[in-house]
Amino acid sequence: MTTSPAPVDAAVIAGLAALPVANVGDAMDRLGVVDSGIHAMWAGAALAGPAFTVEVAGGDNAGIHAAIAAIPAGAILVVNGHGVTDRALIGELIAERLRKVGCAGIVIDGAMRDLGDLEELRFPAFARASSPAGPYKNGPFRLGVPIALGGVVVQPGDIIIGDRDGLAVVPASDAAEVLVRAEQKNRDETDTRRRILES
Repeated sequence: MTTSPAPVDAAVIAGLAALPVANVGDAMDRLGVVDSGIHAMWAGAALAGPAFTVEVAGGDNAGIHAAIAAIPAGAILVVNGHGVTDRALIGELIAERLRKVGCAGIVIDGAMRDLGDLEELRFPAFARASSPAGPYKNGPFRLGVPIALGGVVVQPGDIIIGDRDGLAVVPASDAAEVLVRAEQKNRDETDTRRRILES
């Protein structure tokens, strides 16, 4: 497990959460945006928080079970499932356990199931696909290491922002600066929209 960076200030995370992911991506020169195959699993799902990273073998969720005992409250569980979509790595029961320990949402480069239940729970969930098939539980896995997520490197503690447009990964070391630029981008777009409506 790698050493965690200094945590990002809660006010910075809240500020990023209040902005469209598109503004955050633009503020990073359109880098750090996760590929569009990974998307919200129910309408209205949104999340923001520091990443707790897990790499698992394709179709195997042993690492997710291990993460439940280690994830800090308020963190987003971010799983490199190697894009395997024919076996769901989580469903309603794991979501309930994650929520109980304070997890603020989950992102999987892989599949989920029980989407109706996840929506009913209002548990923020993003993945590449859904599948009714359950996972294996044999391992191997790695917790708290740099991982790949939809073409973006995620370091433990990086800020994950998600809304109906998709996901962005904000490096922890840049989060405060990205927030300033994203807020300015949002103000600029608001002014442009106003001028369009008034013209």
